[in-house]
Amino acid sequence: MKILLTGASSFTGTWFALGLAKAGHEVIAPLVSELKEYQGIRRRRLDLLEETSVKILPGIPFGEEPFRLLVKEGVDVLCHHRAVTRNYQSEAFDVPEALRENTRNFPEILQGGRSGGLRAVVMTGSIFEAEEGTGSLPLRSFSPYGLSKGFTYLMAQFWAEKLGVPIYKYVVPNPFGPWEEPRFCDFLIRHWFREETPTVRTPVYVRDNIHVDLLTLGYVDMVERAGRGIPPFRCNPSGYTESQGEFAQRFAREMRHRLGLATPLQFADQVDFSEPEVRINTDRLDFHWSEKEAWDRLAEYYRAKYYSK
Repeated sequence: MKILLTGASSFTGTWFALGLAKAGHEVIAPLVSELKEYQGIRRRRLDLLEETSVKILPGIPFGEEPFRLLVKEGVDVLCHHRAVTRNYQSEAFDVPEALRENTRNFPEILQGGRSGGLRAVVMTGSIFEAEEGTGSLPLRSFSPYGLSKGFTYLMAQFWAEKLGVPIYKYVVPNPFGPWEEPRFCDFLIRHWFREETPTVRTPVYVRDNIHVDLLTLGYVDMVERAGRGIPPFRCNPSGYTESQGEFAQRFAREMRHRLGLATPLQFADQVDFSEPEVRINTDRLDFHWSEKEAWDRLAEYYRAKYYSK
């Protein structure tokens, strides 16, 4: 299939592009900015994609005329993975602006796509949205960013259903793996390489952490089903559903013997409960996949990243 995927420079976007290409699909990846604008980890991810069959097209923002022409020229599935994430952890996150940018000219995109043979749209959702997954009630949005993601899907769903284009939703929980931004796992690893003991600040929160390569298998499966019009039209993939304290202990066990590091942990008495205490996804993924190999790959990534310094 010919697949147009937005957001390929992101952590999960890069993995999704690689997974789709590996499965034999033609992947076109328009980028918002020119290549010179991408620095650091995003630039390294794009370097990975440039070594594959993925076709990177810089300087084509979502919804603008060049983007609409790409869809109109003919793609089988439009995978809208990109979303505005600037300042996403802030209460000042601009929800209306994010919604405008995420859905710019969406009706025109779909209308042009229909004439070009578009079979379906796959939207990426987030566990940060309201009414996604299961957990502490009410299932409210985590943040203004979560609000923007929910509104984005509702807008896309409205126009897709109105214009007769099947729409699928893949709801991402907490992925981790190689080429991720320095977040929780990297925080732990950095301390261990410095022979320090990291403190887990929110050990009580129950979250859904999933290996990014398993997440990718589920995404590829959904895109392939979308191209054939096969339900279900929604997937909430789930990984390790446990407290962040328990996940930190799991991560420590898996890295300890693979990297030959001491992996001590200490846990704060959590006082910040500004987010839902429990939020997890509900769909177990059943693929031919090796959990051990996934941990091996992650350890080798961190070995190369930190032993070379």
